[in-house]
Amino acid sequence: MADSTSSSSLDLARENEDLRHRLQEAEDLIYAVRTGAVDALAIQSPDGPRIFTLQGADEGYRTLIEQMNEGAMLLNHDGTILYCNACLAGWLQRGLEEVMGASFANFVPASFQAYWSALLAQSWTGHGKGELPLQIKDGALRPLSLSLKVLTFNEASVVAVILTDLSAEREIRIIQALVTEQNAVIDRKNKELKLQEAARLIVEQSAAEANRMLEGIPQIAWTANTDGITTYFNRRWFDYTGQAASHTEQYQWKPYQHPHDAVIADERWQHCLRTGEVFEAEFRLRGSDGAYRWMLSRALPSLNPQGQIIEWIGTCTDIHQHKMDLERIDLAQRQLQENNTQLTRANADLDNFIYTASHDLKAPITNIEGLLQALLQELPDKGQEVRPIMNMMQESVDRFKRTIEHLTTITKLQKESGLPADSVNLDRLIEEVRLDLLPQINDAGADFHVDVRELPVLSFTEKNLRSIIYNLLSNAVKYRSPERVPNVRIQCRPDGEYAILQVQDNGLGMRLTNKEKLFAMFERLHDHVEGSGMGLYIVKKIVENAGGRIEVESQVDVGSTFKVYLRR
Repeated sequence: MADSTSSSSLDLARENEDLRHRLQEAEDLIYAVRTGAVDALAIQSPDGPRIFTLQGADEGYRTLIEQMNEGAMLLNHDGTILYCNACLAGWLQRGLEEVMGASFANFVPASFQAYWSALLAQSWTGHGKGELPLQIKDGALRPLSLSLKVLTFNEASVVAVILTDLSAEREIRIIQALVTEQNAVIDRKNKELKLQEAARLIVEQSAAEANRMLEGIPQIAWTANTDGITTYFNRRWFDYTGQAASHTEQYQWKPYQHPHDAVIADERWQHCLRTGEVFEAEFRLRGSDGAYRWMLSRALPSLNPQGQIIEWIGTCTDIHQHKMDLERIDLAQRQLQENNTQLTRANADLDNFIYTASHDLKAPITNIEGLLQALLQELPDKGQEVRPIMNMMQESVDRFKRTIEHLTTITKLQKESGLPADSVNLDRLIEEVRLDLLPQINDAGADFHVDVRELPVLSFTEKNLRSIIYNLLSNAVKYRSPERVPNVRIQCRPDGEYAILQVQDNGLGMRLTNKEKLFAMFERLHDHVEGSGMGLYIVKKIVENAGGRIEVESQVDVGSTFKVYLRR
């Protein structure tokens, strides 16, 4: 019973293969005819397909055409049949002498005459294809497919036509139905196998494509299965570690990871395997030179259509330089913090010293001043003989008192840098300062020009702004040129996020070889005029504490321009 069943299955397989072969031959034949390839014919022989050209009318061509199982004919411009083969004549149930010389339209039914005329006209432009029935001798209609192409025959243009009997398609359909029925049995048996094979191919193709992509990136790339076991490293891994590429069975991380980092990285990896979270860890990896470099490793889970993890795909990016930069930045920040702490402590100590010194010195200098006055009263003639010396001593006392006042002012500036701003009317404030300096202005005969129309109101601490304007105007008058009438111009205008307060004079001017030195404490560029060298230092301190800056332009014997940039 088993042998009989096996024999029946073999017969069914052989019959199925024979039907497949016959179906393929029929489909190939129909395709060759319908493609319009009429400038050559492919004929199947025992030795394989042979190609025969239709150019010329040699004996081989005629033999070929006569032995064809397809109809063939040549038409002139009016559709007269110049030649036809025996197959076509047989289909029409007429002799060759009845067909050749006749108009092909004679065999076309009346309802298809217009279609045939259009098809023939189209073919004269190069080639044409169509389907129509022919009237055979017994009155029946035979459906045919026509493929037409213009050829040169005996130095004249003709239309070569290949005709295919479409009734053969019925047999083909019968064969197809039989093959389909038999294939259904085989397909059902092989369906599961084919699905598995297709799935395997898809996985292999996806893996191959992923490998090509991973080999092309500049980072180390790796894959791991759902158990966390590494299954692949790209070429960058072997280039970096120096491991032989032939040792692919040894995809191991730990021999190359820094011992201090391996435990933390593995704990994170195991957590991601359990939760499906994205893996990310930093660790040091030993290179082929034995040196460790910091790496940032990231991995994403790859999911199937059901949302299940099928593998992990990850990379390792060299971040060693970045880590070194961060360490240097951290070290610099710590050093900066230490320096800031020291500077804060030094500033506090300096403030305390200045405050203590100014406070402790006030009483002695006041006593000295009082003693000088008492001495003048005790001397004969009120000290007229020593009056010049006494005046010099008094001037020294006055300078010392002003220095103490400036030191006190600097200390207050440090403590008052965070005071809230006021809305200050510049016209009013400048006029108040001008009145304070009126004796010096009148003595110098100076002209003042004020233009604050573009920005009449400033948001600034009024006391500090007054100090800025007072020192700049005082200097403009104090360091005037004896060669000309002093001319002082005060302007204020907006400039982006700043307000520019500008004081310009036509005084002595300065040679600015070192601008920073100009604003230093106790620095004076003109010694012939009384001063402490503290005014510009105080101005710069006030401006910088408020987030601004001060600039100066000057030319000897021409004048100076101070620009104060205050944040609006």
